Amino acid sequence: MRIEVGEIGVNVEVSGPETGAPVVFAHALGTDLHLWDEVLPHLPPGLRLVRYDLRGHGGSDVPPGPYSMGTLVRDAEGLCDALEVRDAVFVGISLGGLIAQGLAVKRLDQVRALVLSNTAAKIGTRETWERRMEGIARDGMESLVAPTLERWFSPAFRRSAGARRWAEALRDTPPEGYLGCCAAIAGTDFYTPTSGLRLSCLGIAGGHDGATPPDLVRETLGVIPGARVELMRRSGHLPPVDAPEDFARLLGDFLREIGHA
Repeated sequence: MRIEVGEIGVNVEVSGPETGAPVVFAHALGTDLHLWDEVLPHLPPGLRLVRYDLRGHGGSDVPPGPYSMGTLVRDAEGLCDALEVRDAVFVGISLGGLIAQGLAVKRLDQVRALVLSNTAAKIGTRETWERRMEGIARDGMESLVAPTLERWFSPAFRRSAGARRWAEALRDTPPEGYLGCCAAIAGTDFYTPTSGLRLSCLGIAGGHDGATPPDLVRETLGVIPGARVELMRRSGHLPPVDAPEDFARLLGDFLREIGHA
């Protein structure tokens, strides 16, 4: 369904009972809400599962860029308000993990716990993102596909149909939306605000992750008291794609551990 959030329309899919404990999912740059498709069937029953397309991605609107991280966080905040979501577990992967951190700092009434998968408080450098943006402007989205798949997946998984499906999703991402979100990531350093969080938090890292390596994930989770990191040794940057059942097991165990399922 489509929900108006601020000045944009956001594409959202909600499943499970309206009275269920809410779990909100935010996807990675260059993907969409279907990133979670193979995870959801393996989660505990009775949850209210909310997935949405970030601005500039999937079925959501593509306003002119550049975007700021504050804007992406406000989108998540407005969506949760529109759906009357409170005390959710917010699951964010990569860019979605940055949004999760920003929302938890801003709205603890909306977020009771975090799952930060394959992400960090600061991802890359401004110069790295500017070079990527210049390359897209010069050579188009196709120029991203091969190097992105190398960062996302293990060599074995790159040859699979699953990898090809997400290569197509990357090609189909509107350039304006991708570039807008690149600008948001380039300007974000959440180490200080994230270090002030006091809530249950699970980190997930992939052994073959070339975008946010395990040490970077551990560094970020290390600033949140009581947080822990689970390493999926055979996975890359997108465990919900290359190991959805294992990812769902970690998430489900965490939900039960904190009394959310």
